[in-house]
Amino acid sequence: MIVYIVKRALMAFVVVVLLMVFLGVLVHLIPGDPVKIILGQQASPALSEQVRVQMGLDKPVATQVWLFVWHALRGDLGTDFITHVPVLTLIADALPHTVVLAIAGLGLAVVLGVPLGVYAASHANSLGDRVTALLSVSLITMPAYIAGLLLLLAFTVELPLVPSIGTGSFEHPLDYLRHLLLPAVALGSTWIGYIARMVRTSMIEVLNSNYIRTARAYGLKQRTILYKHALKNALIPTVAVLGVGLGHLMGGAVLIENIFSRSGLGQLILGAIATRNYPVIRGGVLAIAVLFVVTNLIADLSYRFLDPRIRVEIGGSGRQGGPG
Repeated sequence: MIVYIVKRALMAFVVVVLLMVFLGVLVHLIPGDPVKIILGQQASPALSEQVRVQMGLDKPVATQVWLFVWHALRGDLGTDFITHVPVLTLIADALPHTVVLAIAGLGLAVVLGVPLGVYAASHANSLGDRVTALLSVSLITMPAYIAGLLLLLAFTVELPLVPSIGTGSFEHPLDYLRHLLLPAVALGSTWIGYIARMVRTSMIEVLNSNYIRTARAYGLKQRTILYKHALKNALIPTVAVLGVGLGHLMGGAVLIENIFSRSGLGQLILGAIATRNYPVIRGGVLAIAVLFVVTNLIADLSYRFLDPRIRVEIGGSGRQGGPG
């Protein structure tokens, strides 16, 4: 198992390095000259060249990519072209709001999706199951930004019960939660449907297994069978999806934060794209990408710890590779 963990960690590291290289090249494909955006079109050629040298844009693209990767591996993501604030400082200020939003969206999806899936599985092929399926598919096919716009319209015009824009402050938890509610619902809506369908499929498979039939033969209550015996095993496949889901929600938060005017990596990255602020673009996208890789790694390892069948397979393959 230790060998497997090391291999997965090394693979994750390689993926992160390749992402750095990709980001280093990608920002140069964005049309527009950051020097002209900062100084304006009327700036003199001499001043433009001086600023270009200060920003390191006079070097070949390959050199700029290498310097970005090398410094990023050492924990230096550069300095904001405009404010001259270290990019790490900007990310440190924005990242907590994005992480909280992604976790809140995923938590909401789990809290609502799991009961929907259990209900659908325990009432398979009934009217309730069909209604749940329709609701799940509707949520899956609705993009998060569409849900956000609908919620913004409803709670800004029709039902102004909670704040529709802004972030609030960590110093005032209740106010922060009120500002978090609508963005979290919009962000997690798609994953409510995903989790509901996945739990339903897993639950039906588990409910048809031999040990569940035995539990029914012993006269255990249906509620006990569902929540004490079946649900624990049915949730194992969902664990792997949660890591992927958190990564996707981190990316989806970029649009949701701008729709609801929330402080976070979303506003930071889109603002940097508008001004062609390369260090901030690379740093912000890299932060989201690294979190995506890390959450997937944790979910993958957790899945193998939770499922004894996979632990046996890994152990068996490790023994086969040893001296015989």
